[in-house]
This record gives sequence, structure tokens and C-alpha cells, in this order.
Amino acid sequence: MSRVLHDHDHDDHGHDHGHDHHDHDHGHDHGHDHGQEAQPTLPERAAAVRRAVHLNRISIGYNVVEAGVALAAGLAAGSISLLGFGLDSVVEVSASVALAWRLAAERRDGCTQGSDRRAVKLIALSFLALAAYVGYGAVAALVTHEPPEASPVGIVLTALSLVLMPFLARAKRRLAPALGSRAQEAEAAQTSICAVLSGVVLVGLVLNAVAGWWWADPVAALGVAALAAVEGVRTWRADSLTDTCCA
Repeated sequence: MSRVLHDHDHDDHGHDHGHDHHDHDHGHDHGHDHGQEAQPTLPERAAAVRRAVHLNRISIGYNVVEAGVALAAGLAAGSISLLGFGLDSVVEVSASVALAWRLAAERRDGCTQGSDRRAVKLIALSFLALAAYVGYGAVAALVTHEPPEASPVGIVLTALSLVLMPFLARAKRRLAPALGSRAQEAEAAQTSICAVLSGVVLVGLVLNAVAGWWWADPVAALGVAALAAVEGVRTWRADSLTDTCCA
């Protein structure tokens, strides 16, 4: 009986030891899993690049149309905020082209640190150019007391962009971790700016059309300029590209 008990104790000890060892390994693996984030596989990264290219083409197509309509409507109504909105669409196109350059470099060369950094700087300069233009136009409109005409076309356009842009920005932002791209983050941020800008311009256009508050248009434009300037500086001061594929 003592032998049976001994063997039983030995088996229990071995089982406990194995269980403890398993727990230790499990704890080690659990800690390891939490300590290191899973990196995207090559197929996942390739799929992310293809999706980014697709979203980029949508951005370029939509913003080209948006720019043409907004600039024409802005000139017709004498609306500085609507002109600024059209210029923002032009800047969006330049940002999308910069991102397309980055994605093409990745497909061609694999390592994209240099092109990614240049793309980020180009997007930052686009923000600052937008801020300078719209800010100057808004101040000039306030000083000269130039009331804009009502623009139904501008109201419809900005309302449409206010609905669509947040979805596009969210889709772009979700791809940034898989791409490891600061340029993708900056371009998504610029799309978000377009959504905010749409709301600001829409308020100014509606107040001018409904209440006759002519100054709402240049004030809205000043808000757009300030927001664009902040984003331009933040993008320019972005961290070095330590999270790119070649870092």
C-alpha cells in the first residue's frame, strides 16, 4: 500500500510539476504575447497596400470633382470660404498624389523611408499653403466688407462632403498600422480636416443664405485657415519614420 501511495504521490508530483511547467510556459507565452504586438504578414501588408491604392484613387477622383464644383460656385457667389473649400480639395489631391508616390515606391523598391519622409513634408506644406491662402482671403473680405451671394450649390456640396469624408478618413487611418506609414496617417488626417472644413463652410453658407450674415462666410474661412495651419505644423514636426518597413 505504501508503494501504491508512493507511486500515486510521485504521479501527482509529476503531474503537478508538468502542470506548473505548463503554467510557466503559458505565463511566459502570455507575457510574450502582450509584450510584443503581432506584425502584419507579407500577404496582409500587400493587401493593405492594394486597398490604400484603391482608397487613394477614390480620394483623387472625388476631390478633383469637388474642387471644380467648389471653385466655380465660390467664384460665382464671391464666397471666400467656398473658394477655400475648393482649394482644400486641390490640396487633398496633392496629398493623395504624394501618397501614391509613396505606395509606388514601396511596390518598386520595398524600402520607402526616404520617399515616405518626403511625402509627409509635401502634405505639411500643402496644409500651410491652404492656411495662407484662405487666411488672407478671409481677412481681405472682412476689411472690404464684401458680402457673398447665397450658394445653393455650395450648400449641397459641403453637406455631401460632410457625410462622405469621415468614412473615407476612417478607412485610410485603419490601414496606417499595416503600412507603417506616417504619410498614410497624415493623408487620413487631411481627409478628416476636409470633413471638419465641410461642416464649418456649410454653417457659414447657411447663415449667409438664411440669416443674411455676410460676415459668417469669412469668419468660417478664418476657422478653416487656423485649423489647416495647426495640422500643417503638426505634420511637419511628425516623428522620424521609425515605424516604416525599413526602419
